[in-house]
Amino acid sequence: MVKGLLFGMIGLVVSTTALSQHLPAYELEREMPVFLDQLKKELTYPMAWGNSPVKNFKKWRKQARATVLDAMLAPPPYTTKYETEILAEEQREGYRAKKLCFNLTGYSRVNAYVLIPDGEGPFPAVVLLHDHGGHYTIGKEKMIRPFGVDKAVLDDADAWAANCYGGQYAGDYLAAHGYVVISVDALYWGERGRKEGADGSKYADNAGNFMMLGRSLSAFMNYEDMYTTDYLATLPEVDPKRIACMGFSMGGYRAWMLSALSDKIQVGAAICWMTTTDCQFSWEYGRERGGFANMLPGIRRYLDYPHIASIACPKPMLFLNGEHDKLFPPIGVRAAFAEMHEVWESRSAGDKLVTELWDMPHDCGKKVQAKILDFLNKWL
Repeated sequence: MVKGLLFGMIGLVVSTTALSQHLPAYELEREMPVFLDQLKKELTYPMAWGNSPVKNFKKWRKQARATVLDAMLAPPPYTTKYETEILAEEQREGYRAKKLCFNLTGYSRVNAYVLIPDGEGPFPAVVLLHDHGGHYTIGKEKMIRPFGVDKAVLDDADAWAANCYGGQYAGDYLAAHGYVVISVDALYWGERGRKEGADGSKYADNAGNFMMLGRSLSAFMNYEDMYTTDYLATLPEVDPKRIACMGFSMGGYRAWMLSALSDKIQVGAAICWMTTTDCQFSWEYGRERGGFANMLPGIRRYLDYPHIASIACPKPMLFLNGEHDKLFPPIGVRAAFAEMHEVWESRSAGDKLVTELWDMPHDCGKKVQAKILDFLNKWL
């Protein structure tokens, strides 16, 4: 009996050894699992319009929005006790610039730039959503030219505007054409950064800590964009029925997220941020890394990016991307655009969705801003 047991054990060792020789040398490549394609096949997006068993569009929008909000985890506490303080004012050509301080959430009191056109209001208004760019020392200053700041901050902002916005601040451009605009730093940018100083390598650490606390740093940005919109609607110079949002890059992501989540937003313009997960995480086109700035826990079990953006339907929405944008290959952009067009067409609102690929890189220059202004003028 002992001899038989011994032979059995030897057989087990030999068998296990033989199996171990067939193990792969690794299971991760280019920061993605080697079974990536299998994972993607399991992404069926059952909550997407057309996939969902819910056939009433209004009911679908309500359920899809609730699904997104659930993935955003617990929000920061909401407040209407803004306690606004005017820190500085400056008259510019055709509009006034204000630097304000107000309570954005129950946790955070923030600074904001607000530009108000000369003349009698109320005016249409735009929530301006700044980009990421791996550049954290400024946020709102990327959208509105700062004043009353150190020369280093002004130089930083001017250089960023020259690099990404054709040397023209999008907020100042819109204000000069009759729009109230507001811009606030996202958490981790500008005046809401780290005590230890700007360091992009620490963003993931902070995002992980938020998750450990049952929160999402990315979602905080989206919640705060909604809260900013609510604040903007209270300003006496603003027509609360004519509020739009606009953003570039990460700001573009924020713009279509805000359009999907806030009923106060009537029109949205998203520049250089749209794709599909299938393209974003692929061996041929993938960026080889995700982004905590646009990651909501578990949302891919239900909806992809264009499906979430489609919650904004039938609002007028403008999406512009660049043919030479290395962050968003055209194949993924076109696929996402096609998904959204099916939704708007299904609601007989195809004329309200404009999607274009321009002969440009990742950029929001003067021609892009002129296109945005024309779109806002048409619908607001």
